[in-house]
Amino acid sequence: MGFNLPMDDLVVVRVFTGPEGTGGNELGIVYDGPSVADRAERQQLATELGYSETVFLDDPDAGVADIYTPSARLPFAGHPLVGLARLLRDRGRPVDVLRPPAGEVAVRHDGDLTWITGRAAWVTGRRTERFDSPADIDALPAPPPGEGWLYAWAWQDETAGLVRARAFPRRGDDIVEDEATGAAALLLTAELGRPLDIRQGTGSQILTLPHPDGTIEVGGRVTD
Repeated sequence: MGFNLPMDDLVVVRVFTGPEGTGGNELGIVYDGPSVADRAERQQLATELGYSETVFLDDPDAGVADIYTPSARLPFAGHPLVGLARLLRDRGRPVDVLRPPAGEVAVRHDGDLTWITGRAAWVTGRRTERFDSPADIDALPAPPPGEGWLYAWAWQDETAGLVRARAFPRRGDDIVEDEATGAAALLLTAELGRPLDIRQGTGSQILTLPHPDGTIEVGGRVTD
């Protein structure tokens, strides 16, 4: 790697783990964001780290955050903000709001769950597609044929709001499948208009809760 970050400055957590600690999407957190100030350098570091997303904490008191995939900067993403909110709480610096480029993101904690609030308008360039059954989701190759970011889902129990999903960025970088994706879960919740319990990837769990004002909460567990 072309960067020499202090050992405690790069934190790696798993976000949206299942109740038994399964799954979870790895997240790189650069705790001292200003130590990598240039956007081109941030993109290079995110590419070298290779996580589906890396978040830079620019101001822990104000919750200012900057998010990158291995190939692009994002205005908003779910699992980086959930993971960052939990880390700040665990380090004794909890925030009520995070501030990625998209806007103010409310934060709350409920037991082992961390929740953030976003808007579907912040989620761009992603498409959801419903399949007939969870077995159809499990049988998909990674990635399926086609172009563009795909969130494949099926009802596992429609009455209970239980969804089986897999996510395929298909953007030309090394992330073939995204283990757990808060932004895509938010988008699906907006489309269906109801709370969801999403079981994604190899064992991740994402919970969502829509509100009358159009905002949607996305919540889950974070594991070291």
